[in-house]
Amino acid sequence: MKERIDPNLYNDLEKFGIDVGNWNECYHCGNCTATCPLTEKGSLFPRKEIRFLQLGLKNELATSAEPWLCYYCGDCSKKCPRDANPGELMMSLRRYLTSIYDWTGLAKRIYTSKIFEIATILVISLIVMVLYLNFTFFPSGEGAWTGNDGGVLINKIAPWKRIHFGDWLMAGTLAFFLITNIFNMWLNIIVKDKSVKVPFIAYFTEVFSVVINFFTQKRFNKCDNDNKPYWVIHLFLMLSYVMLFTMIVFFLQWFQTDSVHPVWHPQRLLGYISTIGLFVGIIYFINNRIKKAKENSKYSHYTDWTFLVMLFLTTLTGILLHFFRINGMAQATYITYLIHLMCLVPMLTIEVPFSKWSHLAYRPFAIYFANVKKSALKKQVKL
Repeated sequence: MKERIDPNLYNDLEKFGIDVGNWNECYHCGNCTATCPLTEKGSLFPRKEIRFLQLGLKNELATSAEPWLCYYCGDCSKKCPRDANPGELMMSLRRYLTSIYDWTGLAKRIYTSKIFEIATILVISLIVMVLYLNFTFFPSGEGAWTGNDGGVLINKIAPWKRIHFGDWLMAGTLAFFLITNIFNMWLNIIVKDKSVKVPFIAYFTEVFSVVINFFTQKRFNKCDNDNKPYWVIHLFLMLSYVMLFTMIVFFLQWFQTDSVHPVWHPQRLLGYISTIGLFVGIIYFINNRIKKAKENSKYSHYTDWTFLVMLFLTTLTGILLHFFRINGMAQATYITYLIHLMCLVPMLTIEVPFSKWSHLAYRPFAIYFANVKKSALKKQVKL
């Protein structure tokens, strides 16, 4: 089948962080593919993706799941004799593919315009502020807003049912965008790839790989031993985020209480473990990007920093909110809760369906789709 060549693909991808002057130096020696422990028969990345770029094969890139199979250990970039930086190329391709799957066009705007991303954050923050000021109650004094245990009656200030309604509205909206984008991902990787016909049963035989790879990221364990700390901390950060998100969206009545529980109470323990996971991960990745000591942290797109800064502010304000609440500081609790939501909501709204956090869903689904295609190809060969 003839493939249409896009002569503007170079310029389009440069906006997503690809350094054209580097990766175009590739002369296909194959060192990157031979070095990568995650490549296998039928998945010869990143060499194949570089070839698609050089030939302007936009459709071939859109149907490829391979950029998501890469966990960016950086070994390929270290071994490249031409400094083509294939590891960072694969990272940039993940940003590009995120914009391909997103039918709204917002992911492309966020990844290609710093001003647009910052403006979007500010607009969402202002909307949150207006809603918060209209649906919560500012404490005029400290005593009337504290309970018998000395803690702030936070549900009197910001009733959990109102906050919970906002949580569900936000979660439903984000889920809609993310699910429809994953559907577009399926269309690109499976349906538009005419080289393989996937039987319906294949989707069931590989379905558990989505859950396994989401919660363990076990493929990363195949990478170089130098990247083991990176894998463990990345996994801890992700699981901490998922835990907090689950408690806030599904168990807010239990999580946002007027009572000050003992430190060993599950509500506080889970909160503390999640907070530690977030802070350890944030500090680790910020430190890596500042020092640029590791190959996968030498090059930073502005969205990498936006994500880390927003996550740091969300975590920090969450810690302060907890401190003020358990110590009966009602007015400080009210103000900090507002700032916390003004950081949290835009971070989730932007990152979950359109930017960095979306990768947590795209990668396990890409592995799933790749396994489905592999299973279908094996059956075709047998026939």
